[in-house]
Amino acid sequence: MKVNEDGNRPIIEITDLRKVYRIGGERVVALGGINLTIGRGEFCCLLGTSGSGKSTLLNLMAGLEKPTRGTVRIRGQAVSGMSEKRLARFRQEHLGFIFQSYNLLPALSALENVALPLTFKGISRPAREKRARKLLAAVGLASHEKHKPSQMSGGQQQRVGIARAFAAKPEIIFADEPTGNLDSKTTLEVLELMKSLARRNRQTIVMVTHDNEIARYADRVVRIIDGGIREIIVQNEAFGG
Repeated sequence: MKVNEDGNRPIIEITDLRKVYRIGGERVVALGGINLTIGRGEFCCLLGTSGSGKSTLLNLMAGLEKPTRGTVRIRGQAVSGMSEKRLARFRQEHLGFIFQSYNLLPALSALENVALPLTFKGISRPAREKRARKLLAAVGLASHEKHKPSQMSGGQQQRVGIARAFAAKPEIIFADEPTGNLDSKTTLEVLELMKSLARRNRQTIVMVTHDNEIARYADRVVRIIDGGIREIIVQNEAFGG
């Protein structure tokens, strides 16, 4: 078992992970035997072109797809072997998601969208709204809490999405091309924001991107080509081992 510098077990451990799709009579190997560990508090970027397998790897980590072979362990638990019911509960307790398309509920205000994950945790409405307001202020949207998605720009909607992902204080945030719909200035602001929020509570970020410039924000970059890891680039020595 690999142990990182501070003596803690890696929060994500991937062993011999393989995913094969059957399309008609053909077998398409999306991932072929991936081995990888990700440390607690690490900002890890999965970098690759379209069709490289990076999003498939993210989906397998998050339990959104089942592997053909191999194991994904999060916090020492085999996510890949969980029932759908147990997996749903595990995601609710430990994982957060940031999507390229924002995925905000159009009928809800910014405050309600951010507070939504806390509803499923049984947190009282006053406590939910208090935490949601604090997060909206942290992402620079204190004055937008009553705005609905249609009343906000793309960058503002993504900030709400980030606040929502962090609301339940998950240990891991999975981000799939989170800045794909944003201009370059807003992209930099959003990446800095994600990194800053995660650093405060030593939360782990696993982000998928095809952009080398965006990957520079990560502690480690895992370059995926043709369903395999081509190289791992260490950009922060704390996560180099």
